[in-house]
Amino acid sequence: MTLARAARILAIVLLLAIVALAALAWVWFFRPLSLPTSPFAFEVRAGSSFSAIARELEASGVVNYAAPLIVLARVQGVDRAIKAGSYEFETGGTLPQLLAKLTQGDVTQTSFAIIEGSTFADLKRALKANADVKNTVLDLPDAQLLALLSVPEASPEGLFFPDTYYFAVGATDVALLKRAYTAMDERLTVAWEKRSSGLPLASKYEALVLASIVEKETGRAADRPMIASVFVNRLVKGMRLQTDPTVIYGLGTRFDGNLRKRDLEADTPWNTYTRDGLPPTPIAYPSQAAIDAVTHPPSSDLLYFVARGDGSSQFSANLDDHNRAVARFQKGSR
Repeated sequence: MTLARAARILAIVLLLAIVALAALAWVWFFRPLSLPTSPFAFEVRAGSSFSAIARELEASGVVNYAAPLIVLARVQGVDRAIKAGSYEFETGGTLPQLLAKLTQGDVTQTSFAIIEGSTFADLKRALKANADVKNTVLDLPDAQLLALLSVPEASPEGLFFPDTYYFAVGATDVALLKRAYTAMDERLTVAWEKRSSGLPLASKYEALVLASIVEKETGRAADRPMIASVFVNRLVKGMRLQTDPTVIYGLGTRFDGNLRKRDLEADTPWNTYTRDGLPPTPIAYPSQAAIDAVTHPPSSDLLYFVARGDGSSQFSANLDDHNRAVARFQKGSR
């Protein structure tokens, strides 16, 4: 065999090898993945190595072999760029697309809502019942929980802004609570800095306390500003707030749904019938509208209000008018 012929044969062999490798690469890298289910959910735990993740994907049937995924990640220099979280893979995706999803943090998101007017006890129950949230601090005493969140306040009540938060499945309760606390602190700070002059409130925390009361007293959104005006006027005059929701909050689990005269006379730090000024903590999570109402209350001479029974309130500037309104709307007389 001549040298030239041998060279031609070698070239053909190399060409066939390249074609075979290209075909194999196409099978490994560009052929759509055959998933066990579609969509396929997969969890990447924090601290997992890329090799371990690739082997888990092989064991789950997402990829036929772990090696091609590992090689591709190393060639692209992204084997250390894996993002923890919950992922969903759809049928039709390829190995490079799978790698891109894992390294770009294209995680599955879910949502959690903190409800306006709810309490910290409500929030803890909701977080514990949510399988997408990792429980790490909810069983701790309040003081220890707040310390882990780097929150300076003594009570968690009212500190977390009521909103819908989107997060990756498997996020911790700490991460969610920090986001909600930051949201409340930022909104409260802005409202406090832009507050009306002459408010009988010494700090933004006191504004938060009053906003929580307004939130719980509101049966109709349009009444919030006037309810805030009533409470501000009472504080200015040194009158007790005398608001039922604070009494109910102070009773805690003793409240059976029926507020009695003896409850109004039972002294607790939150009983605004027996104590002057604001209660020591908020009683619920106030909305932005409630915060705005107490930091910018409309000017009025109103000092009283009573529920009309349809969700709205009847406001009065003096006790005689208020007593007539109570007789009309709560006692059924005219």
